[in-house]
Amino acid sequence: MRSRRAAWTWLLEKEMRELVASRAWWVLLVVMGPLVGFAFIGSVRTYAEASGLGGTSAGVGEAFSPLVGIWAPTFSACELAAVFLLPFVGIRLIAGDRQSGALKLEIQQPLPPVVRIGVKALVLLAGWIIASVPAAVAIALWRSYGGSLYGPEIATVAAGHVMNAGLTIALAAAAASLTEHPSTAAIVTLSVTVGTWILSFVAAVHGGVWERLAQYTPTAMVAEFQHGLVRLDVVIAAATLIALGLGVAAVWIRLGVPVVRRVAESIALAAMAFVVVSAGTAATKSRDFSESRANSFPLPDEQTLAAVRGPISIEVHLAPEDPRRVDFDRHVLAKLRRVRPDVHVRYVSATSIGLFEQTSAGYGEIWYDVGGKKTVGRSVTAEAALETLYSLAGVTPRPADDEAVFRGHPLVTRAPGATLVFYVLWPAMIVSAGVWARG
Repeated sequence: MRSRRAAWTWLLEKEMRELVASRAWWVLLVVMGPLVGFAFIGSVRTYAEASGLGGTSAGVGEAFSPLVGIWAPTFSACELAAVFLLPFVGIRLIAGDRQSGALKLEIQQPLPPVVRIGVKALVLLAGWIIASVPAAVAIALWRSYGGSLYGPEIATVAAGHVMNAGLTIALAAAAASLTEHPSTAAIVTLSVTVGTWILSFVAAVHGGVWERLAQYTPTAMVAEFQHGLVRLDVVIAAATLIALGLGVAAVWIRLGVPVVRRVAESIALAAMAFVVVSAGTAATKSRDFSESRANSFPLPDEQTLAAVRGPISIEVHLAPEDPRRVDFDRHVLAKLRRVRPDVHVRYVSATSIGLFEQTSAGYGEIWYDVGGKKTVGRSVTAEAALETLYSLAGVTPRPADDEAVFRGHPLVTRAPGATLVFYVLWPAMIVSAGVWARG
């Protein structure tokens, strides 16, 4: 008799059992505790020292935000695990079916390939969320110490790492479906990951189009979320790349389809993804969820800049690797682009490091043009840049409200109990659960 159950439910149960039986997943669970614990304990110690522990200057901690001081380094452990451990779990779950012959039995069921891959990806994502529990434990410990919690920024950081896990799962699924053996899939996945790191390095040296492309590497996208910033173009790019990876996996999981047809379909999917990502780069919407508004100018300045008439052009005579250019990009241009997406920036330099350009005439100058009025400056601070723009535009910003200024949340603590929780209790609990589940 034909079963009344939905066709995908048996596959969901089967993939869940496969996940529980996977040694790679249990290794991921065990390692996540010490990995997150090491990052959390180290960041708490540094945060405490900046807040006055051990005789440091009192009040320095007021400049600290838990987002940058605690959550960014703590959740970076999740990023490390997603890069080096999660791919093996995904490859084991997908490529293992081909090795054991289970994939041939799955294909006989009336399930579209997209649904089949989607179920596997859903189980892998659930496995990753379970593995991320130590990060939630770190949040609870921080709260128990009396630390400040700001929900929107924590949710943004967590969402960024879930997105990163989705990218890793999609890449692992595509590699496992394209290759014949799990070890080959692992090499392909690692090669792509290293390739994104090389792209980031080239972008730092040469800038230009490379710098634009590097903004959509997983590392760069996660960094945006870790600072509490959500950009629409980044979300579009991430969602498209995840869909592309799962789509390619769905195409190549059909073993009975001719290879030429699968290659053509994969190329078509890649072309569609390229068009969507290219169109998405024009999206300028963004949202700063950080409590300190670290990614934004003060609200009065944003309102004044938005009201400035005429185009704004900036010409920067600094080399790509010059630290002054890095500071200017991060603290001025990135914030300015969020308010005025129409700002035009042009970089001028003869070399990539600028070491021998220091004596050149004009090197280090920053030219501002607002509505045809020009002036030049050399300071790379946000205050100097805003003052210059206001002078050219002939406007005066509204004074900032002292009550709205972020004062920080200093906290002196030695992270009591964290070592016991992450290094002893968590591994013991996971090992016990693994022995029971696999027994």
